[in-house]
Amino acid sequence: MIKKAGIVAKRNKKEAIEASRNLITWFQARGVEVVLDEELKKSVSGKYKSLSEVDISQLELLVVLGGDGTLLSAARLIGNGNVPILGVNLGGMGFLTALSLNELYQVLEKFFSGSYETEKRMMLISTIIRNDAILAEYLVLNDVVLTKSAIARVIDLETNIDDYYLTSFKADGLIISTPTGSTAYSMSAGGPIVFPSLHAIILTPICSHTLTNRPILVPDSSEITVKISAESEDVFLTFDGQVGQSLGAGDLVKIKKADHPIQLVKSPFKDYFEVLRTKLRWGER
Repeated sequence: MIKKAGIVAKRNKKEAIEASRNLITWFQARGVEVVLDEELKKSVSGKYKSLSEVDISQLELLVVLGGDGTLLSAARLIGNGNVPILGVNLGGMGFLTALSLNELYQVLEKFFSGSYETEKRMMLISTIIRNDAILAEYLVLNDVVLTKSAIARVIDLETNIDDYYLTSFKADGLIISTPTGSTAYSMSAGGPIVFPSLHAIILTPICSHTLTNRPILVPDSSEITVKISAESEDVFLTFDGQVGQSLGAGDLVKIKKADHPIQLVKSPFKDYFEVLRTKLRWGER
């Protein structure tokens, strides 16, 4: 039996708000204290604490009602909190939130009885360094993306793996992805699909101007350093496609595996390969 659970819902989606109300009632009937994200708290009646008002590491479960984007935000919110995340797909593609709303309560019953499994997903920590000082740090579950602005020229990204020079990517950008993020932007740019539990980081150039540049996997023990060349201007750094930071010539971006992974509650109804077949329509003509 759990005592405290959190709920994060997709903003401005009526289905997510209604599902949240039903879930709150379900939790309260079982004596579970419910904590809500800020936007959801404004949309439901009653007195509830928000996630910003509690120690998130004390939650025993976080239910995410939305799409993969909502779950990515929740993962960054949890950070190193080691809280199991149960994702319910009310959005589009749904690689991370593979559970349907119809399956939610069956899985919750299993969670309450202890007959459930979680899978660990690696996160990356990205550090921006300017003039030898740390400018900012961000956690991501999917990817870190360096791109040019709409009118910028091709950018030059000098890339090192640990103490070894890899190459200078002359491209429209570079994606540094976790295995979880391999089915996101990296896949669209021609990167490989990587099984989520593999210990690797993927580097995928975007529209490389050197035909021999190809995606590469490196060990997840690696630290990747990308330097913005003096000739490159208007470079933009994006984290999970949701948070951004402008970069200038000489800036460094260091990316490595975060100290702690997140935990996703596994669906008992479908495995990863079934999710791939369904979402990517493999085998269909």
